[in-house]
Amino acid sequence: MRNQCVVVFLLASFLLLFSTTEAMASNILVRQGSRGPAVRQVQTLLIEQGWLTGAADGICGNQTVAAIKSFQKANGLDDDGVCGNGTYSVLSGGQEYQPSSDESDGTVMYVNATAYSADDPGNSAYTALGTHVRHGIIAVDPSIIPLGTHVYIPGYGEAVAEDVGGAIQGHRIDVAFDTRAEALAFGRQDIAIYIRD
Repeated sequence: MRNQCVVVFLLASFLLLFSTTEAMASNILVRQGSRGPAVRQVQTLLIEQGWLTGAADGICGNQTVAAIKSFQKANGLDDDGVCGNGTYSVLSGGQEYQPSSDESDGTVMYVNATAYSADDPGNSAYTALGTHVRHGIIAVDPSIIPLGTHVYIPGYGEAVAEDVGGAIQGHRIDVAFDTRAEALAFGRQDIAIYIRD
């Protein structure tokens, strides 16, 4: 009986891990300043549907944000100019976002991620390495992810481990944004990141 319980527990754990992994792999967050393949995919869909003109360059600038807002407004969505899972689902005709192979290059690591900005009460405008807190920086536990490590976060883009924090221990990261509103919108979530080096 005890062996059967162990087998059931292990099977349940595997199924939970598998479903969590699948959910993590489909997260997308394209917003002003985002760069990379996720932006290119959103731009391609916007171009194909006539919301955006020009080439899909992988940089979410003013024109891409305006196109996302127009698409959102026309489809009864919150027109905040941010393409998250909900907007992407409508834009793609109900498809979940699947990271491309160049996004997922590197060693996968599953982490609990929070977000911060220099505008948050009590925060400094500088990282532990002395650089400005900005999009593209993450705070890490250096015993897990050494400072200076380059990572890829699906939907966020490339980032460098340049900061630390008292509450950032173990498999936790704090993802930097340019504004407090963006950090609050990100919230807290379990995600997959890719260690580039």
